[in-house]
Amino acid sequence: TNKIEIIDVQKIFHLMEKRNLSSAYKFYCNKDLKNAHSSYNDALATYEIFISQLNKYNNKEVFDLKGIKMGSIGNNLHDISKVINKNMVDFSGRIIKNNRGIEVFNFGKYKGKSVEKIIKMSPEYYNWIMKGSFAKNTKDKLKEIKLRTTSIPKNYS
Repeated sequence: TNKIEIIDVQKIFHLMEKRNLSSAYKFYCNKDLKNAHSSYNDALATYEIFISQLNKYNNKEVFDLKGIKMGSIGNNLHDISKVINKNMVDFSGRIIKNNRGIEVFNFGKYKGKSVEKIIKMSPEYYNWIMKGSFAKNTKDKLKEIKLRTTSIPKNYS
């Protein structure tokens, strides 16, 4: 029998290159994080990482996973926020705006589908999210969209 072995290089990458504060501190600041999870040390490391990122990425263009330019990293907090949060509706990125400005789900079986349409078509999905362990901000934004789409138009009141 032929036995096929599958190697996922992305899985190796994620296993070997951790995505946590200590790893980011090592990568950006070339320092080891002492007493990780101490609120003071974590906050200080986060600040140092941010300063290092500003220096490393100053005026560099940012592209999303589809290769679409989002903007450039500068040294103005408002401009940076505008670039990195460009299409996000909620803080977790569970709901985003597509390239036409329509709010769509960014996860699960309805990924890329209009939130308004799914709320109308599949109210059980809305209920599942509202009862689930999703972030409060995600639930708040979803509720806003639902109220906006199910409210009576002002000229009919």
